[in-house]
Amino acid sequence: MSNNKRRVGPMGPHGAGGMGSGEKAKDLKGTIKKLMKYLGKFKIAILVVFVFAIGSTVFSIVGPKILGNATTEVFNGIVGKLSGGAGIDFGKVGQILIFLLGLYIVSMLFAFLQGFIMTKVSQTVSYRMRKEISEKINRLPMKYFDTKTHGEVLSRVTNDIDTLGQSLNQSLTQLITSITLLIGILVMMFSISWLMTVVALLILPISMGCISIIVKHSQKYFRSQQEYLGHVNGQVEEVYGGQNIVKAFNNEKGVTDEFNQMNDTLYSSAWKSQFLSGMMMPIMTFIGNLGYVAVAVLGGWLAINQTITVGNIQSFIQYVKTFTQPINQIAQVTNLLQATGAAAERVFEFLEEEEEDQFAEHPNPITELQGSVQFAHVNFGYRPDKTIIHDFCAMVEPGQKVAIVGPTGAGKTTMVKLLMRFYDVNQGAILVDGYDIKDFNRSDLRKLFGMVLQDTWLFNGTIMENIRYGRLDATDEEVIEAAKAAHVHHFISTLPDGYNMVLNEDASNVSQGQKQLLTIARAILADPKILILDEATSSVDTRTEVQIQKAMDNLMKGRTSFVIAHRLSTIRDADMILVMKDGDIIEQGNHEELMAQHGFYENLYNSQFDKTSEVSA
Repeated sequence: MSNNKRRVGPMGPHGAGGMGSGEKAKDLKGTIKKLMKYLGKFKIAILVVFVFAIGSTVFSIVGPKILGNATTEVFNGIVGKLSGGAGIDFGKVGQILIFLLGLYIVSMLFAFLQGFIMTKVSQTVSYRMRKEISEKINRLPMKYFDTKTHGEVLSRVTNDIDTLGQSLNQSLTQLITSITLLIGILVMMFSISWLMTVVALLILPISMGCISIIVKHSQKYFRSQQEYLGHVNGQVEEVYGGQNIVKAFNNEKGVTDEFNQMNDTLYSSAWKSQFLSGMMMPIMTFIGNLGYVAVAVLGGWLAINQTITVGNIQSFIQYVKTFTQPINQIAQVTNLLQATGAAAERVFEFLEEEEEDQFAEHPNPITELQGSVQFAHVNFGYRPDKTIIHDFCAMVEPGQKVAIVGPTGAGKTTMVKLLMRFYDVNQGAILVDGYDIKDFNRSDLRKLFGMVLQDTWLFNGTIMENIRYGRLDATDEEVIEAAKAAHVHHFISTLPDGYNMVLNEDASNVSQGQKQLLTIARAILADPKILILDEATSSVDTRTEVQIQKAMDNLMKGRTSFVIAHRLSTIRDADMILVMKDGDIIEQGNHEELMAQHGFYENLYNSQFDKTSEVSA
């Protein structure tokens, strides 16, 4: 359980919604163009958002200047009162404050409207992308999923789209408001005093220099923190999933030591990164305070010389305090856009993956087919440079039971994948009733087949719903009849809720044999022309195997059946046995004929018989 080969989960080290720090798109410019094109239908809404965002920001920028006018009016009134004048004009001050309140209300209203519209746009985009990915998955060829983990595909629907949705909701409006705020504050500062503005701007290079030094030193610790957080999460997930193996081999101390070692490294890097990151705010505050002192001293000197009012000094200090805010926001948005670009790039890459043809140019109907199957000189390899099936030929008549046997890696399951058109042959053809399977629509072709696999698939739902999955329009009575034919009705009847019992996510509340019988009932309900049974009894005990075998006999009556089995005793009654080795059929015939040939099949059969005898002894 070494961590050298462990991969960080697709959801990122922090789980769903997290993007690794420093993650960048390969082609950020091209991805942003695609994203802008994708957002084209929302351009009016986005334009309205920009207008409201600018309006909200402009109104908030003007506020301190107007408040400064009120302060000046109060100050002048106090000075005038001391000099024997009329004193403070509260009516004028009240008008200024009421006008200021109106501006803030309008600003808030604009901010609310732009937030509401942008949230609607971002969530609609996320909804559309999830929908398109879900539909895309069904059109992708099986070879795509052979080269990608489940987590990689899942991360497109969860992590990447969540990141994209959050970024659209935040970054677009944040960017426009920050730029507007930055420009607006500079304009207002220069309108008050160019000299004070220059002094205030001198703190920027100092602040940026300090930040760059801290970031340079902290970045390596953040990378280390992300890496080892992934290692820790991976090790916990790995050990949790294999807890029974850890306990069986008494390796609790080993996995605990490994965890402690990685946890110590994570602690060290996390402590350093967080400490350095935490230093940024105090340093920025200290430098900012130096700027305020400089501005206050200079403003006082200018006020003494009567070149600036007291209210303008107050306004200017407010602008200086706000000035660093849009700069920080723009920096954050820039980092967020990098993550957005990376997420959008992966989503678009997925949506642009090559799809398999779903429809034939001139499709043949599937009605009136009898179920004969012919393999005509089939040649296939998962990779162009490695052929695993060479010149495979066989003719199967309607209603025949055909067994495919051979050692592991002989190509048995591959033939089934070709028959279902999960993959297309490189050369040759597979014919159903004389029609090339490429001349059927894929969905129509797969309606001809029913499958019962070694790895049973049942979903979180009632037993009735799981069986009805074979034919969604089936009545309850038809479902029950299918269960009876599969020899599982009695078992279901003994359950507290019967057919309404809910199977949990991994169907662990029923045994493996019962799962298999439920999938057979599902296949019986589907009433297919051709059956595929792939190692359907390999993971159950002998007694359950007999029960499953009876259910499968009912299922195979009158149907063309392909049975892949390692236990050769279960296929002795097959009409035809195809013996495969290294991708080729090396022997063909029924059980008696193959035994009489004294060839590979006989050796394979006798070896299993001898092993069974040894176990019985």
